Amino acid sequence: MKSSVSKIISAAVAIAMIAIVMKSDPYVIDTLMRDLVAHSRSATAFLVYLQLYRYTHGMGRETVAMSHAVLADLIGISKRAVQAAIAQLAERRLIRKKKSRPTAVPVYTVLTPWVRKAAS
Repeated sequence: MKSSVSKIISAAVAIAMIAIVMKSDPYVIDTLMRDLVAHSRSATAFLVYLQLYRYTHGMGRETVAMSHAVLADLIGISKRAVQAAIAQLAERRLIRKKKSRPTAVPVYTVLTPWVRKAAS
């Protein structure tokens, strides 16, 4: 019973995150979702990207500090799945991860390489 309620809550959170992203950048849903989920077979990478996007672009911030455990709890996946997704997103240059020291909470910058900067 608890797991079905948890799945419903996770689905509702995912739908809410998608709605936020759709308003600000349709490319994330229209193109990136298909690329990460269908082509790369990494739905978890897409969910991690969405969550980080929500806490950066969705809140008007450049970066967010968030542990793997917090990300895992917010999304409803394992910490190991978060670690793998972070590695894949960093490799694809969709996020940048910085740590001030090895045990520090990572600070993420969500990159949007498809967005061109306006000429100054």
